[in-house]
Amino acid sequence: MKALKILWCPFLLFSALPGMAAEGPTTLGGYYKNFSVVLVPPGVRNAASPYAGDSPLGLVNNRLRLHVSTAFKQILSFALAYDLSPRIQDPSLFDQPAFIADINPYHYRATDLHSRLYPSKKEDTESFGLFQNLDRAFLTLKTGWADLDIGRQAIAWGSARAVNPTDVIAPFTFEDLDTEDRIGVDAVRLRIPMGFMGELDAGAVFGKDFQYPNSAWYLRGKFYFAKTDMSLLLVDFQENMLAGIDLARSIGGAGGWCEAAYVIADGFRRLRIDQPTNYFRATVGVDYHLNDQTYGFIEYHFNGAGGVQPEHYLDIFNNPAISRGCIYLMGRHYLIPGATCQLTPLTVASGQILINLGDRSLFAAPQVEYNISENIYLSAGVYWSLGGRPEYRSESGLPPVMTLQSEFGVYPDMFYSSFRIYF
Repeated sequence: MKALKILWCPFLLFSALPGMAAEGPTTLGGYYKNFSVVLVPPGVRNAASPYAGDSPLGLVNNRLRLHVSTAFKQILSFALAYDLSPRIQDPSLFDQPAFIADINPYHYRATDLHSRLYPSKKEDTESFGLFQNLDRAFLTLKTGWADLDIGRQAIAWGSARAVNPTDVIAPFTFEDLDTEDRIGVDAVRLRIPMGFMGELDAGAVFGKDFQYPNSAWYLRGKFYFAKTDMSLLLVDFQENMLAGIDLARSIGGAGGWCEAAYVIADGFRRLRIDQPTNYFRATVGVDYHLNDQTYGFIEYHFNGAGGVQPEHYLDIFNNPAISRGCIYLMGRHYLIPGATCQLTPLTVASGQILINLGDRSLFAAPQVEYNISENIYLSAGVYWSLGGRPEYRSESGLPPVMTLQSEFGVYPDMFYSSFRIYF
């Protein structure tokens, strides 16, 4: 409860001030989502669960989200969002992620509620767990020259469709099913409008216990020049330096973008213990509306942090700048085509394919969505992996070690359905 009290302090303070009673509209809404998933492991023998064998693993994840926003006077507003998630799933999935390359989207929270409500922390989780997430709790102060956001909020950058090199705070991975709301982080953010479509955006994002080595700060300028949207970004994330650029513009009847970032490992650390490896990442792409019903895009992503040979993929995570930069792709060169087609006024088919050009493995994600009625949606899809399966090898009596033959060959296949109601 300590975390909850801290996050509520600004709201209670402003509510208690004379004349600070809510005067603007107060809105209450939210949604309920159900994700039913079957995971088919890649069939690695003698491996730790959930990669062992071929037996499918099941999970049902329910998510109830409530959000409220209100305004005090005309310059001050407050927003709050809370998630409650009952989950029924294979016990092994409570202990470790289903995908071998995973990121922690909650590491930029100074303090937080205990995520697991049931069973208690001292008890082992069997097949049922009840989880909570205080995902938004922030004040917005609007003045004539700037907007100031204080508290738990969403921060994201980048114009690329599938892989964003500049987004190192709380990005989604390719296989995330629920990408509607960005994970909230604890931050203070100042945004100053500058000319036509321009903005200066600066902020501090706090990690565990507000400690500097766990936190981040950034300075971002957004401009419109020569019919091009341009963003320049400088980030200190957990003592690593990122310099990024993002360009987006129309090219004939199509749209184009280029997003790139260069990371200097330990760039803001005074004393370097080892010799960390710097890296460069970039994504370029175009999209085009073929007609009123069909939209397509294609991206190329270069991951300078990745490995050249599959057997060296897992070694990249030994570099803290890579894991702290939320990199989950292990190769170097990727092609990502995607398309969306309006089959009927109520039915949409879409899909993307993430292709590792180095080892020729791929991860395809087709989906069909049906709008049952207003604010009610039903969808189904699959994430299908194709590539050389991993092997276990041992040397001179040592325990066997998993060796990758391809990146996506170690990914499980995932079949899912989703039911969503908004209110």
